[in-house]
Amino acid sequence: MWHGEQLDLDAYLARLGYEGERTPTLETLRAVHRAHVLSVRWDNLDSFLYRAVSLDLADLQDKLVRRGRGGYCYEHVTLYAAALERLGFDFTALSGRVRLGAEKILPATHAMLLVRVEGRAWLSDVGFGDSPLAPIELVDGNRTVIEGRPFLLRRTEVTPGADGWALHHPDGAGGWTVRHNVTLTPQYPVDYQVGNHFVATSAHSPFTRRPFLQRVRPDRLDQLDGLTWTTTPAGATEPAQERTLEPYELPKVLEDTFGLELTGHEAESLVERVR
Repeated sequence: MWHGEQLDLDAYLARLGYEGERTPTLETLRAVHRAHVLSVRWDNLDSFLYRAVSLDLADLQDKLVRRGRGGYCYEHVTLYAAALERLGFDFTALSGRVRLGAEKILPATHAMLLVRVEGRAWLSDVGFGDSPLAPIELVDGNRTVIEGRPFLLRRTEVTPGADGWALHHPDGAGGWTVRHNVTLTPQYPVDYQVGNHFVATSAHSPFTRRPFLQRVRPDRLDQLDGLTWTTTPAGATEPAQERTLEPYELPKVLEDTFGLELTGHEAESLVERVR
């Protein structure tokens, strides 16, 4: 279904720097999940610059693997699903709604996988940007700390009349806030195509109105939202550092901090569009 047979698995795993076992075990899942989050950047540049994002696996391999570029959740998860399929994992694709303090119901445009391995189910969310560095077991009340980053998973009513799961992270005031929620309704590549079309092209999508990039490292998170560059230490043991950039600074920050080298045309287009 996810065209794993078309994936250049050697190239994908080399992009991740992964040299471990290729068997569908929990150890493999954890290692590939972590390597993907740390290696493949999160950005919406194609949506912002072109209002066009392809989910064709050949295009994703060229962009995310061979050219070392980044993408957003639909791109990450489509590529990741092909890899897990090729590795022999049993999984279901899901869609969730990002919350992050929003009071209104937002569209279900966040992609992730539910992976079943060794008799247990794991939420494997590699495409959030600030993604957990490991899968989280689907157990109500599961409270875990992953490399200094706390998470809480709860089963609850996620929208009126719909039960599901809500993934929480600390709210900065001693409590929890929902980062996204999800039902276990299976999703298929065609469903992701529909959501991707809205996110990449709609005037109502925030991704067509400003650049947004994220890079996770074991010790920190870098985010660029428009012209605001924020660096947050893992576990928030130290205060975040925030800086407002000038448009001309964007290409160098993208290269030096986010590991994304734009072509000359892309760099010019990005600076001009932001201006």
